[in-house]
Amino acid sequence: MDMLRRIAPLVAGLLWASSALAADINLLNVSYDPTRELYAEFNKAFAGAYQKETGKSVEIKQSHGGSGSQARAVIDGLQADVVTLALAYDIDAIASKGLTTADWQKRLPQNSSPYTSTIVFLVRKGNPKGIKDWDDLLKPGVNVVTPNPFSSGSAKWNLLAPYTAKSNGGTNAQAGLDYVSALVKDHVTTQPKSGREASDTFLQGTGDALISYENEAIFLERGGDPVEHVTPPTTFKIENPLAVVKTSTNLATAKAFNDYLYTPAAQTLLAQAGFRPVDEAVAKEYASSFPAPSKLWTIADLGGWKTVDKALFAKDTGTIAVIYDAATK
Repeated sequence: MDMLRRIAPLVAGLLWASSALAADINLLNVSYDPTRELYAEFNKAFAGAYQKETGKSVEIKQSHGGSGSQARAVIDGLQADVVTLALAYDIDAIASKGLTTADWQKRLPQNSSPYTSTIVFLVRKGNPKGIKDWDDLLKPGVNVVTPNPFSSGSAKWNLLAPYTAKSNGGTNAQAGLDYVSALVKDHVTTQPKSGREASDTFLQGTGDALISYENEAIFLERGGDPVEHVTPPTTFKIENPLAVVKTSTNLATAKAFNDYLYTPAAQTLLAQAGFRPVDEAVAKEYASSFPAPSKLWTIADLGGWKTVDKALFAKDTGTIAVIYDAATK
């Protein structure tokens, strides 16, 4: 089964190559799990705008999975044109292999992150366990679902949020680690491989709370399931970056795909899908949909992803990785 999961992105790439023959231009967007529905809609909007401007038809195929796994698939040969992943560290890994430029974050505004989100709790309808803040997840009998940080980018954000809240932005690291240790050892009951797999696990009845992206929680609420989301007073800003893959045979179109995400039309689509837009005018229009937490920490507050990943998530040495490994063996 593990072998099948590892080769699934490559198989997806082969299926895309064999099916996308009718359009003038074909692109493959390699993304993380909770963006499936977003890009299904965005692709239509971009294709229409691109054909109107250039006269050429374009077909965009999607590949989805845990962000870390997706980055490794591109490194291993999946022929992506663009990558729209869960965190900058994953695109940095791709850049380290020469597959995108080292300064990829400088090409577009907001560090090449056209939308953001935040970490929330998805709970059962009516919130029967009274889960409103991070300490509530540690109440006796509360079971929590969050994906595995070794395969999922969303899992890293999910654990960074309470770590940063409890450590006051890393100034008291031990307090943050103590919280994560108690959460993972005593309350995290399953370790799905991706954010969407974690959502499916929760909807199937496992757990009292799902630590999740706000956009994913909004999507699940709209699906009609008996769930609701709660925004903790102190949480974390999620920045979702993108880049063009240098080996793309359609570089100009790949760049246009990424650029289009910053247009007012695309930003409106993002807001309607539950993602926080970076365009100020669109953000103002949809402000009522996205409550402002009392404190919203950022990855920059902790020194950036390279620093954070080495210190907290590096396999066998990162402090959170060690805690997670010990708790899930």
